[in-house]
Amino acid sequence: MTKKQRLLLSLTLFTLALLAGAGWGFYEQKAAPSAASGKTAPLMTAAKVGGPFTLTDQDGRTVTERDFSSTYKMIYFGFTYCPAICPTELQKMAEAMKMLPPDTAARIQPIFISIDPERDTAKVLKDYVPMFDKRLIGLTGTNKQVDAIKAAYKVYAAKVPQDDTYTMDHSSFIYVMTPEDTPLYMFRTTDTAELMAQTLTAYFAEPAASP
Repeated sequence: MTKKQRLLLSLTLFTLALLAGAGWGFYEQKAAPSAASGKTAPLMTAAKVGGPFTLTDQDGRTVTERDFSSTYKMIYFGFTYCPAICPTELQKMAEAMKMLPPDTAARIQPIFISIDPERDTAKVLKDYVPMFDKRLIGLTGTNKQVDAIKAAYKVYAAKVPQDDTYTMDHSSFIYVMTPEDTPLYMFRTTDTAELMAQTLTAYFAEPAASP
């Protein structure tokens, strides 16, 4: 089985596990339709995602979920050695943030969490995250700390040997969490930056999203 086939199989099994009972609940609500595709992004309800964590940011500071308790979070799990998917998704996050009205963008903190802490040190993240957006925060930690947050967010990740090194197979979703750490949206690789921006703009325009 090729690397690509292993990745597709892993992601398929991961998705089936979520739908079969890993705790996801989805529900269509008033989300902004994409002018190009007509799609809407579903609000996530009753999803057991998120929770307390302790990690290290790109400046070497210890951070916890409490450091983000006053803001919405847009979170992506990946690794800096990722050749294509991770940089594409991070760039999409950055583009979506730029498309948002300034007052909406100010309420959202984009975050990149490494699933490869052995290579992704704080120093590596400090050089990496500014390439996408100056607002992007990079987080890493010990293997135990990263395993804990992967479990909390139902993130699949596994090492794949590659010559004298390794790469990472992993799920690829962009999570949007409320200040209270309630899951709001889960964007897929097929969702565009335009759809993300339209969806978030529409959500924050609703009275319920106001402080």
